[in-house]
Amino acid sequence: MARIVSAIRKISGFYYDGFRNMSWWGNRVWVIILVKLFIMFLILKLFFFPDFLETNFRSDEERSEYVLEQLTENN
Repeated sequence: MARIVSAIRKISGFYYDGFRNMSWWGNRVWVIILVKLFIMFLILKLFFFPDFLETNFRSDEERSEYVLEQLTENN
């Protein structure tokens, strides 16, 4: 267990030093990457992928029956 903790500390220290010593361009690239991830996972999820089961079925039992039916349906 101590070896795993030591390895995690070494890896996290490596990345911490790398980000801390990064140039101006590197920081800007990471900001762009984080903004794109925010847009992809939060904004797109909210507007384009609504919670179908939550809005169309009232109880957990109805949701589970629908999912079971969709999984076992022969196509």
